[in-house]
Amino acid sequence: MTIENQANILTARVESILYYAKPFLTNEHRAGWIGGNAPEFFDDQAEHIHEGNQKYAFYLSLNHPFKPECMISIFIPEDRDIYLENNIYPHCSIKVIEHPVSAESTQGSFTHKDLIKHSISHGERSKDEISMEQPFLIKVGGNPRLIQNEDYYFAKLKKDSLSFFFQVDEDGYPDTLIREDGSYPFGFGSLYIFAKIEKEIRHPAAGFCQFS
Repeated sequence: MTIENQANILTARVESILYYAKPFLTNEHRAGWIGGNAPEFFDDQAEHIHEGNQKYAFYLSLNHPFKPECMISIFIPEDRDIYLENNIYPHCSIKVIEHPVSAESTQGSFTHKDLIKHSISHGERSKDEISMEQPFLIKVGGNPRLIQNEDYYFAKLKKDSLSFFFQVDEDGYPDTLIREDGSYPFGFGSLYIFAKIEKEIRHPAAGFCQFS
């Protein structure tokens, strides 16, 4: 995708790219996966992911929409209270890491106990106004679909010149994604990722999470 097309999706806000979770039926990850094991890139990096006594669980990995050589992986604290209390940038406790494309690990050291592995479909372009009216797992570009539209979520992000990159929305979870005795990590809410968006997209970071 050209820089001009990136600018159209991420700056003009008239279009977005939508992704969906699909039952994992083959070894093909498509555009990534949610649940399951972390990428093997992290096999020897546990000490860099965990912080002291705080353990993290793997949430999802998405092929970077504009950098084919990269992926974006998200880790969330195993202790849900940590990110309930620290849910807004720059103190959001969700880890967002850009890294080289990597296969899924055979090790389950980061596996989230409540999530059943699903693949993430290839992205589909959508008019932004249409995307606001339908469920999706991930929405790249366009405008964020918010649960609470309050200025304080954006204050520090704007100060640091970070712009909306994508969101992960639990409204788009299929019924097969959460284990029978499990719970939604964000309480049927949404996670919002921001980044420096100029000639290229740099430094993706968790902007905030909102809960229903």
